[in-house]
Amino acid sequence: MSPKPLEPLAKKLTKGVIALELLGVLGAYGLFHTMDTSRDFRNTMNRRFPSILEVYYKSNEWAGIYGIRERDQEAWSAKQD
Repeated sequence: MSPKPLEPLAKKLTKGVIALELLGVLGAYGLFHTMDTSRDFRNTMNRRFPSILEVYYKSNEWAGIYGIRERDQEAWSAKQD
C-alpha cells in the first residue's frame, strides 16, 4: 500500500510546529535569564512592557523568591534622586 499524498505535508507541518515551539521556549528562557541577571534590563521592561515584568515578578514569588520587586524599586528610586 502506497503512502497517502498528505503524509509528507503533515510530517513537514509537524516538524515546523515543533521547531516554532522550541524557538518560543528558548526565547522565553532567554528573556527570563536576561531579566534575572540585569536590573537595567528590568527597568527597560518596566518602562516598555510592565505586564511582562509583572509576570517575571509573580513567577519568582510563586517559586518562593521574594524581594526582587522591592529591591528594584529602591534602586530605581535612588537612581532618580
